[in-house]
Amino acid sequence: MHNLENILIVGGSRGIGLAVAEYYHDKVENLICVSRNRSKFGKWIEADISKQEGIDKVCIAFENSPLDALLFLGGTWEKGAFTSDYNFINSSYEEIDYVIAVNLIAPIKLTKALIPSLKKSKVPKVIFIGSLSGLDNQASREVANTASKFGLRGAAQALQIELSNTGIGFTVINPGNVATPEVLNDIASSTFSPQVPIPLNDLISVIDCSLKLSQASYISEINLVQLNFG
Repeated sequence: MHNLENILIVGGSRGIGLAVAEYYHDKVENLICVSRNRSKFGKWIEADISKQEGIDKVCIAFENSPLDALLFLGGTWEKGAFTSDYNFINSSYEEIDYVIAVNLIAPIKLTKALIPSLKKSKVPKVIFIGSLSGLDNQASREVANTASKFGLRGAAQALQIELSNTGIGFTVINPGNVATPEVLNDIASSTFSPQVPIPLNDLISVIDCSLKLSQASYISEINLVQLNFG
């Protein structure tokens, strides 16, 4: 096992990203969180990674410093997603572009931009949060979100092949509903059906396990499924 010193979390101001930032903030020397809203933990970079200017801002702030782990934990989806209110026909072109920009294009661009920093680590790791809806034959109704999660898996596999000589290990974690405050509120308000969401600590344990592997191995993909989905 090696020591993690420098971690960059995309989406560190809320949800999964905030919980992971809280877990690592006193365990690593340098924690950086990227989000549009201020993160409670680590150094904050205010950036909209759906735009090229946001990607550039992250890279300028990081200044090619060594990076042990890039954790892309942010994401977005269409209005009314995962409820009966969602309607693809009513989804605007701008909304479709935005979902794919955040969930798929941004992880690819940010990885490309941070390769010099990742290569300076002895055991560089990249983790993308995907979704069970991105698995074969498990698509959900939300077209842009599902397409972006399918694409993210393909991007990670291609990056692993293309960058095999860099020592960077790419992992995609596909969870069901995770017990973030937002999900718990949706369950309590009956927006989501009654169910037992995945504890945040379970997801953090999976992330931590992936990051602690040696340079000799990496976990390509993990599907984290709810035992009681309702």
